[in-house]
Parts: sequence; C-alpha cells; structure tokens
Amino acid sequence: MLSKLSRLSVFALMSAVVMAFHPAKAATQTPAVPAWLEKHIGTGEGQIAPVVLERARALYYEKRRNGDIKNACYLAMDATRPSTRSNGAPSGRFYYICESSRVFRAVSSGYGNGRKLQKAKFSNGRQCAQHFSNAEGSKLTMGGAYLTAESRTSFKGYYTEAGRKTPFYRTFLLFDGEGETNNARERAIGGHEAVFLRWQCRMKKPESPHADKEGFVPYGRLVNYTGGRSNGCTTWSPEESRAVLALVEGNPTSLYIYPEGRDIKAVAKSARGGRLPSSSGLYWNASCLQEIGAPKFWPKRKLQPIINEWRRSLPKQPPIELPICD
Repeated sequence: MLSKLSRLSVFALMSAVVMAFHPAKAATQTPAVPAWLEKHIGTGEGQIAPVVLERARALYYEKRRNGDIKNACYLAMDATRPSTRSNGAPSGRFYYICESSRVFRAVSSGYGNGRKLQKAKFSNGRQCAQHFSNAEGSKLTMGGAYLTAESRTSFKGYYTEAGRKTPFYRTFLLFDGEGETNNARERAIGGHEAVFLRWQCRMKKPESPHADKEGFVPYGRLVNYTGGRSNGCTTWSPEESRAVLALVEGNPTSLYIYPEGRDIKAVAKSARGGRLPSSSGLYWNASCLQEIGAPKFWPKRKLQPIINEWRRSLPKQPPIELPICD
C-alpha cells in the first residue's frame, strides 16, 4: 500500500496526465481533494486509482456547475481491476463517493463478457477484462462519462424461497452517455443487481398478475454472479444494488468508467513495446495487465458491421417454449 507521500506524488503525476488528455477540462478548476479522501487513493485493494478519481471528480463537478445534477455523491468504476481478490472474495472496483459526508465505498461490479464470432473474437475471461467496445450487441464494457437516468423494474419469473414460490423483480438503472458512450441507451447499458433467473419450466399460476393467457408463469432458479461478467452492464451484489439505487433514485448523478478508448490504445501500445504503462504515465491494474498481455479497444465503426453480419447469418429459430413444471 502506498504511503501518504507516495499517494500524493502519484496523484500529482496522474493529474498531469489527465490534464494532458483533457486540456479543456484542465482549465476548469475542481475543488482540492479533501484530506480524508487521500488515504483511499492508490492501486491497492479497496482504493481508487488516481486517474480514475481525478476524472470522476472532474466530471462530477462539471455537471454540478452546469446544473445537470444536484446529488451530493458521485460514482466511478475501474474496469481494469480483477474480479476477485487473492482470497477469492469479490474485488472492489466500483465506487460511490460522497465528499460532504465523507463516504467512500469500493464494491464489486461486473464487466462485459463479449462474444466469440468467426470474424472477431472479443470475449473476456472471468478474472480480467481485455476487450472493450461501444458497439451495440458487443456485450462489452465502454469506459467514459455517464449520467444515471431513470430506473425500470420488471418481472422475471418465480423461484422458490423458504419453501414458497416467490416472484423475482429486477430493477434496471439506465445510463445516459456522452462522446464514445452516447449510445448507452441503444446498447441498453445501465446498472442492476448481479442476479438472473434461469428459467426451467412453466408453472400454472392463473391468479398471478403476470400469468399468460393460459395461466402460466415462468419458473426457475436464481443465479447470483456478483463480481463476475455481464452483458456489458454494470452489476452489483443485491445489497450494494439497493444502496446505489437508493442513492440515485430521483436524484441523478455522474458515473465515470475507466478506461476510455484512448487509454486502452495507449496502454496496448506501451505493452506491445515491452514497456510498463506506468513508465509512460499510464495506468492499468498490474495483475490484470500481466494476465491479459495487452488490452484491445474495438471501435464501433469496426465491430458493428461484423456483429450485424453475424446476426443476419443466424437461422430463424421458433420461439422457445418451456416445458410445464411437474
């Protein structure tokens, strides 16, 4: 873990890098990092990397000044970090920070799992993300600037809990992006709890408001994938999902996700040249960089035509009809 002096030195270095990347934003001053937050800056477990915090704060205070948000807290994510710690527990790579009340939380979050297509293989492993894109249908994470938007709650089916058939509802928090992330809605990118219902059969329950015209509802098993991969959305544990949703419900805030396309390209160039990203003032989680070798950014203009062609090649399949439950 970095000492306080080292943290501040690294923070100053990374601030200079951010200013070089964002000359327009550099001209706009953000408040100094409060002293209580300094101990949370770093690359250790439970900390936030300097460049991630710098950009998250710059985005948040810009949106506050513009009157886009009023929330006292902001969000950030570092998608270069691993899914799990050395002890197997989910690793903290999603942050919510409330400077006025001195709240800093580092919690687990999923990242996009990608796909394996004949013309392009861009699937991610379970521990570290290597591929990133803003192409619709890529199922990948895209770093950059977002604002939280409205939430939508939908019924997914029934499952058994404590011996009772219980309906499962999941709330989806939409994100609005800008720049490389401006197609967040088109991609159905947002945040939700890392739980889904694996359908197994159709259960007869005509009294349910969700029953179809024949009186059936889907029934299945809940699967919790906290800290794992997603379809490109940000996913949290059920407990943390409730906390984040409560934080932003009716009170939007900013979300900054690292890395952006330019970061990925710069780190990849450095890695291919046999140099550590830190030697060039760049940042990537060291353990994940060692695992993936070099990250790759797939821009929408390159990947979207491949995905669209793959979709057109798929044979038409009849609708899946679940068997009736025993």
